[in-house]
Formats: sequence, structure tokens, C-alpha cells
Amino acid sequence: MRIDSSSEELVAMFEWARDRALRWAHPAGSRGPLNVDERQPHGTGEGAYLPSYWAGYAHRSGFYLRDFVHQLPGAHLLGLHAANLAMLRCFAASATEEHGHRPVWAFNFDGSYLSIDYRSPDAFVREAPAVYELVEAGAAAYRWTGDRSYVDDPVLWDYYRRAVDLPPTAMGTGIFDGTATYNEQDGEPLAVAGDGVAAQYAAFLAMAELSRARGLDGDAYERRALDLRRRFASEWKGARGFTRDGTPVTGWGMESSWFPALKRLTADEDLLDHIDAQTRGPGRPHNVEAWTYLPDTFFRHGRTETAWRWMREIFASREGEHVAGGRNGDYPEVSFTLVSQVVEGLLGMRPHGDAIVTEPSLPSGVDWLSVSGIPVGGGSVAVHHEGGTTTLTNLSRHLTYTWTACGLTQRVPPGATLTARRTGTA
Repeated sequence: MRIDSSSEELVAMFEWARDRALRWAHPAGSRGPLNVDERQPHGTGEGAYLPSYWAGYAHRSGFYLRDFVHQLPGAHLLGLHAANLAMLRCFAASATEEHGHRPVWAFNFDGSYLSIDYRSPDAFVREAPAVYELVEAGAAAYRWTGDRSYVDDPVLWDYYRRAVDLPPTAMGTGIFDGTATYNEQDGEPLAVAGDGVAAQYAAFLAMAELSRARGLDGDAYERRALDLRRRFASEWKGARGFTRDGTPVTGWGMESSWFPALKRLTADEDLLDHIDAQTRGPGRPHNVEAWTYLPDTFFRHGRTETAWRWMREIFASREGEHVAGGRNGDYPEVSFTLVSQVVEGLLGMRPHGDAIVTEPSLPSGVDWLSVSGIPVGGGSVAVHHEGGTTTLTNLSRHLTYTWTACGLTQRVPPGATLTARRTGTA
């Protein structure tokens, strides 16, 4: 992909993120070490890698579930479709009966379990939100690619249908027992957490979409999502989790606080204000990984200026020291998510195979933005946005897109360039 913009900072950000993310990718068949971590700096041998990319700490030789699902859209945009499919299958296939139908947390690049996070079938890292985010990731990959593998593959489908029925409750008190939340810092005895429930809500909606793609009725999953949303609104009332005895837990809890907004389980403006205030003040996360969720959270609720502020802060911090050592910019999630936030956030790209919706929103200081070579379905497009006008060029030779922008739906044949203008703009 290529970028051009009135903002030199945005161009520099995107080009750095694109180039840095691609350096984390492994072609199929490349060879490298296995089980490298801080305790085993030389690993336990080497193997032939799957098409894959780093998703997790740079000093560990593998990819992690939580990182993978957040990096998947950026990886698609960078042409790493084969890696996305191979990695998704690894996680889905690991959710065996022996594992309680929950996916293994981390893999070596050859598809074997990463030893530091897997001790036995009864002791491996499990965090409830990831179970559901994997379903959402499959639906997102299908929307971007149109590849029916994400719908028809029996391993993936078996995982999806089982995962949405798993409860979002903790299985124990530590990550190797199974926790309810992504927040590993507080050590709170949460039986259920806001991030787990929010991720399940998004998974229900994803499952409705995947079911319909298979020619099945998705309405039941949509009803489950709506019922969960109603129960959250009526029962949680400011809580971000509950203990085993049903006591609500309030206050700031990072992921358990912002995931309900991230997943659109709620559109509470007071909650968004709270997230903004906490992340700029006393509740500011120490780990850059947590920061990478904030642009997505604010973009999804139309708070473009706040989302852009976080993108700039993340980019500016790339040379800063990461909490686990090394530089922030060497944490792969930073570069992959900045790529997707430019396309999905600033340009507002919403694909579904050969159908595209664009809802661009540029912050102050960015007068116009163009990105070319965005892969959608079996082809690619270029999008330019300036003022109230969006232009889409179909770069494909054989594929016609259906494009919706500014309330207008148009057919865009191969090689064509069409324009949509927001009502009331010059």
C-alpha cells in the first residue's frame, strides 16, 4: 500500500508502521528457532515455519492469541492473508476436548505450542475474552477477503460454534487456570469481567454473520447479542465485573473498563469520557500494548480527535522503553494496528467481499488523505478523502465493487474512479 497526505506526520507514521510490520513476517517454509524466551534465549531447536508473523514479545519466538486477533486486519492490509488463515487455524484446532474447547494461548512459528505458556492440558494460559475474539477475527477476515475458507473450513466452523457457547467466567485465579479478563495487573478475583462479556457480544454478532454466509439462519445469534446488550445495560450499571459471590466491582480496570465501548456493547458517552480521562491521567496503562486499543475504541464512537491523539502518541513513543525490555516500536502490535487504524479508522473502510462502505473522518491538521493498493476481496482499491468528498478507484482488472459512501450506493467497474460528496459540502 502507498499513502499520501497533507500531513507529513501521518505519512511518516504509516510508512514506518507498514515497513516495520512486514519485517515481522515469515514466509512459509522459512526455518528458525523454537521456544525462545527469556529463560531459554537459544530455544530448543529449530523448525520449518508456517506462513506467519510475530504477535507478542520480540524476545519470544511465537505468536499470541490476544495479539493475533488485534493484528489480523493490519496483517491482511499488508498482504499476509495466508499467514492469517494458517494462524487462525492453529488456534482453532487447539481448542480440543482435552483443552475444554479453549484455544492454546501461544504457538511457535511452526505451529507447535510455545512452551513458556503451555505446561499441560490442564495448565496453559487462558483469558476469557480471547476465546470470543477469535470468532470475531474469523468474521473480519472473511469480510476483508471474501475467502470462503473462513466460513466453510470444518476446523474453523467447529471452533466458532463451540466458542460462543462457552461461559465468560473465570476458571481459576491465575492465567494458567483461566481468568475472566485480559487485565493481568490487578490480581482481582473477578468471576466475570467487562472485557469478556463485551467480547462475547461481538462474537454473537460475528456468528450471526458467519452463519448467514453458510446459508444458515443467523437470527438466533443476533437475538443473543441483543439480549446480552439489554442485560448489560440493566444489570451492570457502572460495574466492570463481578466477584464469585455476585459483588459488583467498579472503578478503573483498563481492559475491563474500555472493552464494552471497544466492542460497542455500550455507547455510553460518560463511559467514553471516563476512559479518556483515566488513560490521560491516573489510570494510564504502562504497557504500549494497552494503548493500541484506544484509537480503535474512540474511532468506533466517532471521537476522531481523541483516536488520532492516541495514534500520534503511540507513534511518538516508538523509541521509548517497553515494560518488558526493548523498545515500544519493537512490539509488533504497535505497527500492525497503526496500519489498520489509518485504513479502518481515518478512512472508515468497511469491506464485505466485493462490497465496500467508506465513512472517512479526518482530524484537524489532516486536510486530505489518500491510500492506494488497499486489498479488498479479490482485488484492490485506492481511496482519497478531502473535505466532504471521497473518491474511490477500482484497481482491479475483473472485479466490480459495490461502493456505499455519503448515503449513495454505486457500482464501480474495473479501472473506474467514482466520487461521492457529503450533502451540503461545496
